[in-house]
Amino acid sequence: MTVIRVALVDDQALFRAGIRMLVDSQPDLECVGEASNGEEAVTLAAETMPDVMLMDIRMPVLDGIEGTRRVLEAAAARGEPGPRIVVLTTFDLDEAAARAIRNGASGFVLKDADPEFLLAAIRTVHAGSSVIAASATRELFQHFDSRAQPTAPPPSFGELTAREREIFLLAARGLSNAEIAAREYLSEATVKTHISRILGKLALRDRVQLVVFAFEHRLV
Repeated sequence: MTVIRVALVDDQALFRAGIRMLVDSQPDLECVGEASNGEEAVTLAAETMPDVMLMDIRMPVLDGIEGTRRVLEAAAARGEPGPRIVVLTTFDLDEAAARAIRNGASGFVLKDADPEFLLAAIRTVHAGSSVIAASATRELFQHFDSRAQPTAPPPSFGELTAREREIFLLAARGLSNAEIAAREYLSEATVKTHISRILGKLALRDRVQLVVFAFEHRLV
């Protein structure tokens, strides 16, 4: 059995203790270290090389948004992929969670989520998927500041084929691979291939970042 190495980053020691107990209660999970701010998280990631890092948004010294960027930037400088980062947030921190995802986080979990959901989220991101369903992520990013001026899509968006743009828009609206396949009369394998190519062309890490990209550029 593969054991998933988990690191915790939160400025509240009591909260960390609770999460550590939850993680260590699972036979396939192991807590390998804790940090109280984003700056400490960079050192922790380099020393313990966790598979998944749970990162709080609001912390002293260095918040989770910048902490996420620095952890992944440092890993890239070492030639490593870095941990899959899940940001911990609350309902009123939607835009902050979005900024963390732009910085490379794999998704978000609400701090009052059920323990079972948090455990499932850790396993999900470790497997390479988004931490939350695309439809729920889409609802989150609909709360972006509507007054912000949209930015033009990068030239790479123009490299998408007509079919890839169709798949992109459906994925950005929250449809799963199965739903896209049924709607477009394609196999799920074909849809998965299209999604992989889209992510590659747009230099996006996963479907969560695809949704952010779509809303950021007002494509949906």
